[in-house]
Amino acid sequence: MPGNRAVIFKNLIRKKRDGSALTQEEIEFFVRGLADMSIPAEQVAALAMAVYFRSMSFAESAALTVAMANSGVRLRWEELRERGPVIDKHSTGGVGDKVSFLLAPIAAACGCFVPMISGRGLGHTGGTLDKLDAIPGYRSMPAVEEFRRVVGSVGCAIIGQTDDLAPADRRLYAIRDVTATVESVPLITASILSKKIAAGLDALVMDVKTGSGAFMQTLEEARALARSIIGVAAAAGLQTRALITDMSQALGRNVGNALEIAETLAFLSGGPQEPRLKEVVLALAAEMLVLGKLAADHAEARRRAEAVVRSGEAAERFGRMIAELGGPHDLCANPGRYLPQAPVIEPVLPLAQGYIASVDARALGNVLIGLGGGRRVAGERLDLAVGLSDVAGIGAHVGEGQPLATVHARTREQLRAAAAALRAAMGLADRPVSPPPIVHETLACA
Repeated sequence: MPGNRAVIFKNLIRKKRDGSALTQEEIEFFVRGLADMSIPAEQVAALAMAVYFRSMSFAESAALTVAMANSGVRLRWEELRERGPVIDKHSTGGVGDKVSFLLAPIAAACGCFVPMISGRGLGHTGGTLDKLDAIPGYRSMPAVEEFRRVVGSVGCAIIGQTDDLAPADRRLYAIRDVTATVESVPLITASILSKKIAAGLDALVMDVKTGSGAFMQTLEEARALARSIIGVAAAAGLQTRALITDMSQALGRNVGNALEIAETLAFLSGGPQEPRLKEVVLALAAEMLVLGKLAADHAEARRRAEAVVRSGEAAERFGRMIAELGGPHDLCANPGRYLPQAPVIEPVLPLAQGYIASVDARALGNVLIGLGGGRRVAGERLDLAVGLSDVAGIGAHVGEGQPLATVHARTREQLRAAAAALRAAMGLADRPVSPPPIVHETLACA
């Protein structure tokens, strides 16, 4: 597109602001400017806001996805496909979501190759890479060749976007995080799928969250996002299935970077397995194994997934992944030696006893931000030790001796603020309450 870039892009912002569709050429111009930094952040933010309010057509979203995938290298895995399918999972984000750390080694132990490219915290949701930062020495941004080597030898590797992989998405992702433009179906779709297409997958399983802690808070919003992802993926030749799962409360028992790694290690090593977390992991693992033709049906796939956890093989894969990417060789056996711990740890009791009837999961995510464990602005340094442990879920009885959660804080002042916010986030009832289902439905391309 000839002419002055700033003027051209201003016209694109105006065009989308006024509700018109962008052409493929215009979208490719935008993506090139993202990748080479020739379009300033304020103009990127303006277009993101215009898309937030005006949305994008299916064709626009597909063009954005493919252009961002093509803005860097595209991985190829031909040498692995004779040994097993190359398949991944992605979550739309939530509070306490440590599923990736469980699912990747489980799927790898069952015969999948899982090249998982993840992100940092976005809005009130925790980031996979931020949690990995709690493991000393772990390289979440290795060179592409090292990434390929670890996937081939271990069966899985969880990393962030390197400079070579979908660089346009990495910049747009950071700008969306601080400009209140996260909750946009076409932008979420393009961000997720550009990384997955660049990763060279055979298939993808999506975990689309719905509820108070999700970006898509209603079931219909979640369905719209799932359909968008499945449709755009199909157009790009990537077989995809989507599970819509509940995020009306924290997933698992812990919320916080090091605390979620600790819960992961306990789960894989024969410790407590919170039922809702376990069900999401098994349901996603079953989809991965069936899509990868490693199991005849979902029942067989679930049995295989449970077996590799019981045998310790999944824990062994996770430990090898950590060690090969620079982390401690004995993390699984000695997590307390390596994971940071907050100096102020105290349970928070409710003001009255009762049963948890509702949870504002977004507020729980904001409690973590208030403690310093989540970002208010891009690039902010996190306190990896802080957070919440033993968070009570919907239906749990709380009162004397039965706290809402235990707060891990840096200071007493932070503890007091977190306690007040925690109490405000949880509604109580006098009688027992049944929690919502954890898996609402499964969608596939028609």
